[in-house]
Amino acid sequence: MTYTLGVDIGTFETKGVLVDMAGEIVAQANRPHEMIVPQPGWAEHRPEEDWWGDFVHVTQAILQESGVDPAQIKAVATSAIGPCMLPVDAAGRPLMNGVLYGVDTRASAEIQELTARIGEDVIFERCGNALTSQSVGPKILWLRRNRPDIWARTAKILTSTSLLTHRLTGRYVIDHYTAANFSPIYDVDRLDWVTDLADDIATPNMLPELMWSNEIAGQVTKQAASVTGLAEGTPVLCGTIDAAAEAISVGVQRPGDMMMMYGSTIFIIQVTAVRVGDPRLWYAPWLFKGQHASMAGLATSGTLTHWFRDQFAQELTREEAFPTLAAEAAESPTGAKGLLMLPYFSGERTPIHDPNAKGAFFGLNLTHTRGDMYRALIEGIAMGTAHVVETFRDVDAAPSRILAVGGGTKNALWLQATSDYAEVPQIVSEKTVGASYGDAFLAACAVGLAKPGDIAVWNPAIDTVSPENHESQAKQYALFKRLYAQTKDIMAEL
Repeated sequence: MTYTLGVDIGTFETKGVLVDMAGEIVAQANRPHEMIVPQPGWAEHRPEEDWWGDFVHVTQAILQESGVDPAQIKAVATSAIGPCMLPVDAAGRPLMNGVLYGVDTRASAEIQELTARIGEDVIFERCGNALTSQSVGPKILWLRRNRPDIWARTAKILTSTSLLTHRLTGRYVIDHYTAANFSPIYDVDRLDWVTDLADDIATPNMLPELMWSNEIAGQVTKQAASVTGLAEGTPVLCGTIDAAAEAISVGVQRPGDMMMMYGSTIFIIQVTAVRVGDPRLWYAPWLFKGQHASMAGLATSGTLTHWFRDQFAQELTREEAFPTLAAEAAESPTGAKGLLMLPYFSGERTPIHDPNAKGAFFGLNLTHTRGDMYRALIEGIAMGTAHVVETFRDVDAAPSRILAVGGGTKNALWLQATSDYAEVPQIVSEKTVGASYGDAFLAACAVGLAKPGDIAVWNPAIDTVSPENHESQAKQYALFKRLYAQTKDIMAEL
């Protein structure tokens, strides 16, 4: 028997799977961790504990559970939350916590300055994306200006997968899909690092070597083998961002295929035949040379359900909380009795790109219950998602099919509300493990043990969630967009 190993570092949990060449999961393990919020607008992970430490833990657990000889594992692939920003010293040691993706808005001033200095049109043309809280370049500039002691010791700027691959192989690499988020120091046409747009951020020698996601970066070193239990010499892929691996896990391949990932955030990826240029969305070269991807993401989604549980269901155990809240929300009608919720608890990413956006429950009265509020929360996330799908339609890139994935697919209310407000059917596959499963599949393809089309056999579709028409939905959605438009100035002042 031969196997591949996939490990994914998520916002709140690390997951690993060992998969055989029929696509069956032989063993899996997970380990929770926390997102650190030192102050409003900041979001961090501990790289030693939450990234590398978790990788080691789940890998050892999988080897122990499966009893598989490590030599039978023919390739390893990783993915992780991203894009992140992590400075390391000359020995590859982290110099601070990893700064997370778009939920971290600390570099707002740098975003404004760089946009004004370089020009919004120039940035968009060269980098494929406007500068937003998702962009790593402004965060590096923030580091350079605000933490000069750390900057003085910085040898490389990594992202989360780069750290894992370095620990496993000794090489500093990054995939083009992730690198496209390093605006304004990555050129999407040249597919290379550049400094001519901003020479005060970082030089190319401080950045990892560029590769494609499915390329083999190196082999497990003797040191990494002794720590993880993997066999020395096992091929290791370059790796990618978790959302991309998640898309692979459910069969996103052809232009028009869209992944709807239900996790701590909603993240959307659509493969396109040509580059889609619109500043409300993100662009990146797809995982394979010659392909394109258009992306979008909310700042807070599943994170909000955790927040609501922790604040308003404290009398319930962790096991009781979500089933109880879902049952209460099911008793509330569509539209939650006229209650609106804006899900902008960490600002918002696409399509409004507003780090000053704030969360809100609007329309409360004395008849509203906890169940109404939880339903409004779920529908608010669904309407934020619908706003993204509407944006894809606006730029003539309406999806031909949507494949849903992630832990949130187990929340039937959330899944249905999204189909209802976005007016789209969603396909649910048999395995919703997500990114780690996609990693294992990519690894199998990279070493010739599988072909891209095999994912339909590895992970077949088992259900379709179709939209249900409710009279109140169109009105509720219109009010949702108006509520933000009419309060964004107040949000900024707050």
